[in-house]
Amino acid sequence: MQQFSTIYNQFLKQIPRSQFQTCVDHYNGDYRVRTFNCWSQLTTMMYAQVAGKVSLRALELSLQNHAQHFYHLGLKKVSRSTVADANQNRDWHIYEELFTTVFLRCQDVAPKHKFRFKNKLQAFDASTIKLCLKTFPWAKFRQAKGAIKLHARLDHSGQLPNFINVTTGKTHEIKVARTLTIEPDSISVFDRAMIDYAWLFHIDESDAYFVTRAKDNMSYALLPKPEHHLPKLSKRARQKGIIKDQIIRIVGNKADKIPIELRLVTYRDPETGEIYEYLTNIFHLSALTIAQIYKARWEIELFFKWIKQHLKIKTFLGTSENAVMTQIWIAMITYLLLAYIKYKNKFHGSLLTLQRLICEHVFTRMHLEQLLFPELRGAGGRHPLPPRNLAQLCLTL
Repeated sequence: MQQFSTIYNQFLKQIPRSQFQTCVDHYNGDYRVRTFNCWSQLTTMMYAQVAGKVSLRALELSLQNHAQHFYHLGLKKVSRSTVADANQNRDWHIYEELFTTVFLRCQDVAPKHKFRFKNKLQAFDASTIKLCLKTFPWAKFRQAKGAIKLHARLDHSGQLPNFINVTTGKTHEIKVARTLTIEPDSISVFDRAMIDYAWLFHIDESDAYFVTRAKDNMSYALLPKPEHHLPKLSKRARQKGIIKDQIIRIVGNKADKIPIELRLVTYRDPETGEIYEYLTNIFHLSALTIAQIYKARWEIELFFKWIKQHLKIKTFLGTSENAVMTQIWIAMITYLLLAYIKYKNKFHGSLLTLQRLICEHVFTRMHLEQLLFPELRGAGGRHPLPPRNLAQLCLTL
């Protein structure tokens, strides 16, 4: 009978161990640590994410019940005080740096976005996570409320977050957006709450593009002889909801902040009848494509909804800022690992289905590919994989 390591062990093997150690050494994470090092902390905290543990007591009890499995992962007896101390004292920047490393691996196997153009498409937004101010006094939001804000930029190729920033709830999205690196030829899409004309002009000066909703009080003038020429408004575009396609220039006291021509696309949603105005500096794509680009911004809302429902980023195992930041970054790494397994193995199920499979079989001894594709299992799941998968199997083991 062919023996495999546990599903969770194979899940952890997706992390490049040498690069993780580089992150640890960079911040002296294992300085004067005897047993529970940073890898043990990552293993334990990621298990809390995968298994859905919402408290240190529940995590400790689960570790005790599965001690024989964690022994093979290099973990000895782990108490909740040990985990709490590690989350309190280990620099969370270790996991922030690891997040970037794992993202680059995911990017290599992620599918492209659904649009025909080749420009990188990215959506930026933020979501607030409410906290108890008495328990988390460092996360002051209002006089009697606490909160942190999770800022994210989602790459539509694979729906992967390529930028994460966690601030207190008071921080406005535009303040974080101004710190973003804008790649030439990329398309950024965001809500009108983030409109800052100076920042929009900065995107344009970076040879990049943006799509956003126009504010209701925007002052502008139509240009009778614009420098740019727009694609012809087709009959199909009108049938799909495009009403107007115009070239404008911002006027008034904010005109100096964005002294360039802009495009204003007016769109009526065929389902609701609502009318939307989209502001962009893209002139070479059709008006219908502009509307579809903004509609795709909804993916980042679904991303926030997914991680809040299926990862542990609303209830925390520690109350210090370092503990909260550590848990959030490890949760984001968990999300990337799930996406990496999905895309690398060409798993056609949803990310939620994949997460549930791993959760239900976290300590099952089975090859990961057999878990994803039940047809590869033999009777009782004990037969080896078909010959076409043996080479891949040897590399994994």
